[in-house]
Amino acid sequence: MKFNINKWTLGLAAVGAVSMASAVRADDAPKLSPLQTALSSTIISGYVDVAAQYNPGDQKGGATTPVTTFGQGGMVDGFSLNSVNIALDKALDESPWAAGYHIELNAGQDAINGVSFLPSGSWSGADGGIGVRQAYVALRTPVGNGIDWKIGAFDGITGYEANTGYANPNYSRSYGYAVNPASEVGLLGTYKISDEVSVMLGIANRASGFTPSPSVGSSKDYIAAVSFTAPDKAGFLKGSTLNFGTVQTFDNGGVNNYSVNATLATPITGFKVGVSYDKVQNLQYEGGDGNIFGVYATLQATDKLSYNLRGEYVDGKNLGFFYVGSGNNGKGEEITATVEYDLWANVVTRAEFRWDHTETGNGYNSGFNESTYLLALNVVYKF
Repeated sequence: MKFNINKWTLGLAAVGAVSMASAVRADDAPKLSPLQTALSSTIISGYVDVAAQYNPGDQKGGATTPVTTFGQGGMVDGFSLNSVNIALDKALDESPWAAGYHIELNAGQDAINGVSFLPSGSWSGADGGIGVRQAYVALRTPVGNGIDWKIGAFDGITGYEANTGYANPNYSRSYGYAVNPASEVGLLGTYKISDEVSVMLGIANRASGFTPSPSVGSSKDYIAAVSFTAPDKAGFLKGSTLNFGTVQTFDNGGVNNYSVNATLATPITGFKVGVSYDKVQNLQYEGGDGNIFGVYATLQATDKLSYNLRGEYVDGKNLGFFYVGSGNNGKGEEITATVEYDLWANVVTRAEFRWDHTETGNGYNSGFNESTYLLALNVVYKF
């Protein structure tokens, strides 16, 4: 449920007018202040994301934290407050010189701090404190079909999965999500060429890279993306999407990201498949490139019930320390199965099983070729 501050303002003004009508003349009645006027079309929304998880197996001392827990603060066997998210929005209207804003604050073990100089992906967290995930001014310039601008901190644009956890098919994050910048601080322009094609171009402070530091603080990320949406005349493929995106650093202090992903409708009602490919070009380490391949399948059985399956394969030198155990030749795979049944209004409830395996490097139990397992229950209330 979303709240419109305009309704609260008008309601309070009406109560005040009735109670003071006998004592105040009409021309002396209180008027809206500039602040109230500015807030009149602001929308409040958000969510609370909590979970419980169990990691079967022998948890040996000194073992590498299993990657299945990233995004949950490295927690093993326990309860987690993943994220409390509150957003304020004034969306762009249809006018040629429209203006608005978006502010998104979050806290918890999975919180993202978009304005701090921290590594990308799930390591951009606010360490349990309050983080500014997004805060930007939205502007439109009437060039052609209109260019929509974001100036400030905004979510990253590459990768298959989004920062909002419940919007993804699965509860736990993918390896592909981990290697893409979670957020950027800069300028991003979006131009809709047609109903089927749109492009994005931007420049931002350095966010990509495994271990950014102030020494590269003046370096920039150069962002580009193009997306295609299948039109109505595409038959059963109607609404399918194909996206290309990249983040380029153009120096040897960061990481270049390349992302290709698609979500395809099928002739089977409620059944969709997805594919993703993420390439990481690690310029900080010689030969530190990585390739991550992902496949998704979703069956929306009823309005409340859905089944989601994900499989990934990771092949990348020097990705191992960050994403697949602690070896320098990170190779591994994961399979995740998720059942979502939304029994309560505005509530997402999911049960998930995940299996991870490291082919090279140290795994969860400080041994080679190890497997890790995850059982999780995720509950999200959206308002």
